[in-house]
Amino acid sequence: MSSLSLVASERGFETPDTPCGCYEHSRDSSDLVTLKISLLGDSQIGKTSFLASAFTKYVRGERQDEGFEISNSGLNQMDKTLCVGGARIAYRIWEVAGDETSHNHIPSACKDSVAMLFMFDLTSRCTLNSIVGWYQESRKWNQTAIPVLIGTKFDVFVQLPIDVQWTIASQARAYARALNATLFFSSATYNINVNKIFKFITAKLFNLPWAPERNLTIGEPIIDF
Repeated sequence: MSSLSLVASERGFETPDTPCGCYEHSRDSSDLVTLKISLLGDSQIGKTSFLASAFTKYVRGERQDEGFEISNSGLNQMDKTLCVGGARIAYRIWEVAGDETSHNHIPSACKDSVAMLFMFDLTSRCTLNSIVGWYQESRKWNQTAIPVLIGTKFDVFVQLPIDVQWTIASQARAYARALNATLFFSSATYNINVNKIFKFITAKLFNLPWAPERNLTIGEPIIDF
């Protein structure tokens, strides 16, 4: 059992949104657990904003900019070390930009990933339809990573007519079942379900006693599994 599993089982699972800045941890890397996560989906759906919300904008209410690198090569990377239950996790995020020219980065982004986040814009059904292609291509390079389906821009989506919300939510849930993925509706602007997604991934990887609460209510940020 890893140091994270031992600590978490003894002290409970804490939300992974606390930056690790203590002096002892900065010197000692023996308890550092590194996890590679891939972000996949069409361009202009909010992947980069999602990363910014997860690791720079909402850490204890203060902006934290370190470790966030935006590249023009079609592959963005971000490293963020967080404290979870007294242990440390270095989330290494690989974001494929999403345009056609960036598809050649899928192998390097997906190899050795422990989780793959398939993202779509809740207000654009074509980006949801594209998920199948992203999933099929990514699974050529990684058969074991945990799949998570994430609908972005929930704050805009919730302003749509309720029947439109119902239709899109039903389709997203069907896609999640087909991919055997947990579904989260999220908003980077309001930090809705962003940290829960990383907490969910951590709990799954280390068999920690935590699971998100299922929410299928239309008009609220859905979580389905």
